[in-house]
Amino acid sequence: MRLHAVRKVHGTGENAVTALDGITHDFPSGTLTAIMGPSGSGKSTLLHCAAGLDRPTSGRVELAGHDLTTLDEVRLTKLRRDRIGFVFQAFNLVESLTAAQNVELPARFARRRLPAAQVTAALDAVGLADRARHRPGQLSGGQQQRVALARALATRPAVLFADEPTGALDTTTGRHVLHLLRTLVDQHGRTTVMVTHDPAAAAVADTVLLLKDGRLTESLTLHPGRLAANTATIAGRMAQLEVA
Repeated sequence: MRLHAVRKVHGTGENAVTALDGITHDFPSGTLTAIMGPSGSGKSTLLHCAAGLDRPTSGRVELAGHDLTTLDEVRLTKLRRDRIGFVFQAFNLVESLTAAQNVELPARFARRRLPAAQVTAALDAVGLADRARHRPGQLSGGQQQRVALARALATRPAVLFADEPTGALDTTTGRHVLHLLRTLVDQHGRTTVMVTHDPAAAAVADTVLLLKDGRLTESLTLHPGRLAANTATIAGRMAQLEVA
């Protein structure tokens, strides 16, 4: 995936606000990238434009061999459905459905059926194959987030986007989810882009992009396995951004 000179401006004339100001970055396949920055820096806007949820004002977003900015709504919707996975802070599970039924729900909305083996494989990838028949109310918060992750993985997307995936979880459960994201990248080659405000969450990434005022100020390359050192480095850079 690649972003080239991506700009996003809200409003016009004197009321125009630049949310993204010429972002260019390559996201190599099979890597985990964290996006961080102060409030209002453009983190969520960047994720939404990269994932095809919002259209940039100018620039290109290249994903799975397509320039998302040139696709009409029908083709863009199909690409999001077939090649992009989403995980959000809210689990967005249907309480009346089992874990397996929640995993296959997006395909049903698209009038397709996922093979049972594909649903099972997605749940197995997040360690919940034995919870396939459980409903959300029978699962912990961390398990519910893992079902949401299995749902995002079920169609085998080219890129997985995660927006504050541990924001609604306690520290211990959040660590388990982050370990799972890291495992999916390392063992399954799942390209992942994650927005987070937490330096400890970002520390599991390969690269951290720091934004401020819609601009990419720095790209940090992290050291695998050195979580404490990575966390300290990220926290220090974030502190500098917030006072600059």
